[in-house]
Amino acid sequence: MSFTNQLTAQSTPQNVRQAARQGVMSGPTSGLANGYVQVNLVILPESQASGFLRFCQANPKPCPLLGVSEPGARHCDALASDLDIAKDVPAYRIYRNGKMSETVPDVADIWRDDLVTFAIGCSFTFEHALIQAGLRVRHIDEARNVPMFKTSVPLTSAGGFGGNLVVSMRPFSAADAIRAIQITTRYPQVHGSPVHFGSPSLIGISDLQSPDYGDSVSIKEHEVPVFWACGVTPQQVLIDARVEFAITHSPGHMLVTDIPDSTLALF
Repeated sequence: MSFTNQLTAQSTPQNVRQAARQGVMSGPTSGLANGYVQVNLVILPESQASGFLRFCQANPKPCPLLGVSEPGARHCDALASDLDIAKDVPAYRIYRNGKMSETVPDVADIWRDDLVTFAIGCSFTFEHALIQAGLRVRHIDEARNVPMFKTSVPLTSAGGFGGNLVVSMRPFSAADAIRAIQITTRYPQVHGSPVHFGSPSLIGISDLQSPDYGDSVSIKEHEVPVFWACGVTPQQVLIDARVEFAITHSPGHMLVTDIPDSTLALF
């Protein structure tokens, strides 16, 4: 997977969505359309939507809700104008009978009138604030997808859903880690402050070079790994719940919205 050459940090959200819709953009969205909110997607049949809503409300750190569609709608005015939820993400995952069955460039052919879309805040949003503060974000520097890990940290079960937290990781020096904590605390709607930093074994991670999702990145000798709650958490939850049918974004391949990230900052 690769970035489209024409897409950059200065691209508009509409540019990114159109490139995905046309099938010419298939790579991760980190570092694109800086200044605009990116979201994770969970798309479920209406029969399971109320249960998943209760799960998100019980677990706001990994599942901060920014929008919920009407059943069958492929648009959501709270997120963007000119939006096609079934086509505007670079890659989607389809789940059948409790297993991730395939990754596809769009889901228009399998869209159903009973599908409800949940838009969940993504940590790619606060990366722009980190970069503006002069911090280096390693996976962007190395043109890789952010590393994501399953943990031993339990979630609050609700609505028939449960399991353990998934986290994203970014390495920083000790001083930069403190600054990153200060900055991301301002953005609770896109996961906010980290859930852990330091020894990964304390949250059940055995090898930082073998992420469960995304790509590994280099970690320098003087750096400490910093872990944020991740919007991929629901994807593992869907598998654990053995859902009959669901759609999500592919990890790292987000929906870029028209929402300025500055509107989510608390101060």
